[in-house]
Amino acid sequence: MKAKSQQLAESLKRAAPRRRRTRAPTARLPHALRRAQILAKAVELFAEYGLTAQTRALADACGISQRLLYRFFPTKAALVGEVYTTEIVGPFKAVWFVQLRDRSKPVEQRLNEFYRDYYDGVLRRRWLRLFLYASLAEVDIAPTYIAEIITRMLELIVEETAHEVGVRLPDDPHLRHELGWMLHGGISHLAIRRHIYHNATPTAAHEVIAMYVRAFVAGLPAAVGSGASPGHQIVT
Repeated sequence: MKAKSQQLAESLKRAAPRRRRTRAPTARLPHALRRAQILAKAVELFAEYGLTAQTRALADACGISQRLLYRFFPTKAALVGEVYTTEIVGPFKAVWFVQLRDRSKPVEQRLNEFYRDYYDGVLRRRWLRLFLYASLAEVDIAPTYIAEIITRMLELIVEETAHEVGVRLPDDPHLRHELGWMLHGGISHLAIRRHIYHNATPTAAHEVIAMYVRAFVAGLPAAVGSGASPGHQIVT
């Protein structure tokens, strides 16, 4: 089985003579439109072939020269950084932090609403492939996303759940993060199973999410090694 990057290289090699004979002069486009075109094609190539896809292949796919591509993105690192901003961070909604803090709703309801939206809006096939390919290429996309967004989200989820079920959290913030990963990791892997492994089952994703949320809320007291004590203040 050939790697995606090898498939891309062979495909471009086969098509190269034909492109040299038939390529028309590059059509002029407004700066913003051309930049958007390059970025969209980069996302497509990176998601399908990994971040090892070369800028030459990207330029060919856009029907432009590498020289023109570099006018918009001087380095591949700059291009990858823009992909991170628009495609990895972009789908995350800041309002989710506000909604997770809304104690007018039971925490189980808040978690279900959040993770249904997160699963449908973020954990899609293209997002997952970009995220996983970036990790394999040892690009800092995953560590940066976890540090900037996921860590804050895990702290909030764990603190809000602990407040409602009445348990005292450990002082060590790393342990708190691991508690949050019990839920977030399960739901993330659900998306990987469905979109990457193609592990199709008749059980709807939202039904599985609800099951994970119930288990997390009910199991948090056992996970921190204490019984529930309503009204007990969490450690902050």
